[in-house]
Amino acid sequence: MKRLLPFRGKAPVVSVIRLNGLIAARQGSLNAAGTARMIERAFRRRKPAAVALVINSPGGSPAQSSLIAAHIRRLADETGLPVTAFVEDAAASGGYWLACAADDIVVDENSIIGSIGVISASFGLHEMIGRIGVERRVHTAGGSKSFLDPFRPEREEDVARLRALQDRIHGNFIAHVKARRGERLDGGGDLFNGDFWLGREAVGLGLADEVGHLAPVMRARHGERVKFVHHGPRRGILRRFGLSLAASAVSGIEERAFWARYGL
Repeated sequence: MKRLLPFRGKAPVVSVIRLNGLIAARQGSLNAAGTARMIERAFRRRKPAAVALVINSPGGSPAQSSLIAAHIRRLADETGLPVTAFVEDAAASGGYWLACAADDIVVDENSIIGSIGVISASFGLHEMIGRIGVERRVHTAGGSKSFLDPFRPEREEDVARLRALQDRIHGNFIAHVKARRGERLDGGGDLFNGDFWLGREAVGLGLADEVGHLAPVMRARHGERVKFVHHGPRRGILRRFGLSLAASAVSGIEERAFWARYGL
């Protein structure tokens, strides 16, 4: 049949990049090293008509979020390909940083969007170890080497320094969102206080562009014959054979805590 219809041409291709889970530097999480190859393949192989980011992340490392987003933008600018983010359960905190790497953001009615802020959480255990007769011994060269030591009473200067660091990271996050979303953002409300919203409300605030899903949106833009080529991170040999169970368990607990912030 194809020989009888030489004018029909090839079906357009949309490269789909899945960005799923906690963003962190360690193996098994979303990070710049683990996503680099799949992002390159998505933009370079099979001459795609567009790239779709499928995002489902509660956030994590600001640096890794920035590195992944910057890689996507560099390739989008080099190739001239349009990039659309499709949000599943959440694009929150660092997950929203990733979504803003796209030219537009499409959400589900129930997607959680936003959480543009910075958080640090830990425990103070100095009273507990005192009660059980444990003496903490720390020797440093440099007055800040025991910064925020959980086994010592909290120091005001440590908290002040932490907040200064958080403010700078928060400022970088806000600048990224404003640079990518521009005049689409609702200037009447505080979008940067760490709050988050459901899909349609996020569209109204300019944090997203429309409610929809991957296949119908891409078919409406590129035709019914569009083909989807999915790109995911490659698992290392240790993970394929289940030899990192302990690390996976710890990672799973931390990721569960991140999702719990959003009631998921």
